[in-house]
Amino acid sequence: RGRSYCHNLGAWYTPDVKVTKEKIPESQIVLTIEVPQERLEGALDSAYRKLARRAKIPGFRPGKAPRALVERHYGRETLIDEALDSLVPQVYREALERDQEIEPIDLPRLSVETVEPLVIKATIPVKPTVELGDYRSVRVERPAVEVDPEQVDRTLEDLRRRYATLEPVERPVQWGDVVRADLRAEVNGRTLFDEEDAEFKLVEGRAVTLPGFEERVLGATKGAILEFDLTAPEDISDKRVAGKPCHYRVAIKEVKEEVLPELNDDFAREVGEGFPSLQALRERIEADIRAGEEARAAREHQDRILDALLQQATIEYPPVLLDREIERLIRDHLGPNTDREDFERYLERIGKTEEEFLAELRPIADERVRRSLVLTAVAEAEHLDVTDAEIDAEIQRLVSSAPEWRAAELHELFGSEPGRRSLRNSLLTRKTLERLEAIASGLAEPADAAAGAGASESES
Repeated sequence: RGRSYCHNLGAWYTPDVKVTKEKIPESQIVLTIEVPQERLEGALDSAYRKLARRAKIPGFRPGKAPRALVERHYGRETLIDEALDSLVPQVYREALERDQEIEPIDLPRLSVETVEPLVIKATIPVKPTVELGDYRSVRVERPAVEVDPEQVDRTLEDLRRRYATLEPVERPVQWGDVVRADLRAEVNGRTLFDEEDAEFKLVEGRAVTLPGFEERVLGATKGAILEFDLTAPEDISDKRVAGKPCHYRVAIKEVKEEVLPELNDDFAREVGEGFPSLQALRERIEADIRAGEEARAAREHQDRILDALLQQATIEYPPVLLDREIERLIRDHLGPNTDREDFERYLERIGKTEEEFLAELRPIADERVRRSLVLTAVAEAEHLDVTDAEIDAEIQRLVSSAPEWRAAELHELFGSEPGRRSLRNSLLTRKTLERLEAIASGLAEPADAAAGAGASESES
C-alpha cells in the first residue's frame, strides 16, 4: 500500500487510515488513528459472522441468520465490541509498521475516542531520555574508615555469648537469663499465640514488641505462673492488636544462667577455624570489621555520587517503568509468588489501603528507576561493556565460593540465557559504579582515553 506524508500536518495518509503523531511528556508518543467507515463496516461484518455461528435464533441454523436479526438478538453494542476487539490492535500494528521511527518499549494504552467515525488513540511508551550534563566534573569525597577498638571488644563479647553454656539455676530470674516457659496471649478473648516450652532471653535495654513484658518476668522463680495485662503500642505492625490490652499467662518451667567462657588463648583456639592466640583473633576481627566498613563507605560514596548526578541530570521516562518497579518492590517485600489474595491480606494486617501503600512505594520506585537510568547512561557515555569471558569468570567465582551441593545448581542457573543476562547487568552496574567512583575522586583518565579504552574493551 502506498502512502504520502504531510510534513506540515505531522500526519500521513493511506487508502485505509489517517494517522497523526504527537510526542507528549514522560517519553510517550500518541498516535491518533482515524479509520474509514468502510473499514469499520468490514469489521462489523466479520463480527456478525462470528456471532451468527453461535447464535440460537428460531428458524435459522447456526451461521445462517441475517445480520439484522443477529444484531437485534445481541444488540449493536455487542457487535461493535466484537468488531473492535480485532480491528483496534490490527490498525495499531499497521500504523506502527508505517512509522519505523517509533520504537515501543512496552504495550500501548489503546482507547476508542469515537466509534462512528472510528477514532483510536494509542499512547505508546518509548525509550527514556537522559541528559547527564557534565558528569565528569562531579567530585565527591569518600568518607574515611576507622575501626574503633570498642567495636572489636563488642564483637569479642558477642563471640563469648555465642560459645556460652546455659546452666539451670534455682533463683529468681535476672537480666541475661534464658527462661523456658509455656506462653499464652489473648486479645479480647481471641488467642494470639499459645506455645509450650518457649525459650526467651531477657536482654536489658533491648527494644521489644511489647514493652514491659520482660520486666513482668524479672524476679519470678521456677514453677511460678504469671498472669498480667499489657497494652500493645499504637504503632505495632500487627494492626489487629494495636492499642489493645493483651492478657498474658506465663508458666515458668526453668531458669537458665548464661556462663561465658574466659577470654584467653584457649578460647581463641575454639573459635571458628581456630586461632593460635587471642591477639590473632583480635586482628582477624579488626580486619573483618575494617572490610565491612570499607564496603559500607563505598556504598555511601556511590550513593552520594548518584545523588549528585541525579541533581544535575534531566530524566524523562514512561510511567510503565515506574509501574514495573513498584511491582518489583512488592515482590521483593512479599515474595515472588505473592498473589492478589496475599497482597490484600497483607494490606489488612498493616491497616492500609492499596492506594496508601502504593503512594508510599512510588517515591522509592521513582528513585530506583532514575538511578538505573543514570547508570545506564553513564555506561553508554563511558563505552563500558561486559565480555563473555568476564561473565564466565564471575560464574566460576560464584560456584567456587558456594557449597559443593549447590555447584551444579548454580552452573545450570547462570548457564541459562536469563542467568547470564542477569550477571551481565550486575557486572556492568559494578563497572559503572567503579568508574563513577574514580571520576568523583579525580582519579579517572580523561574522557577521550576512557572512551577509547571502553571501545577496545567492547570489541574484545
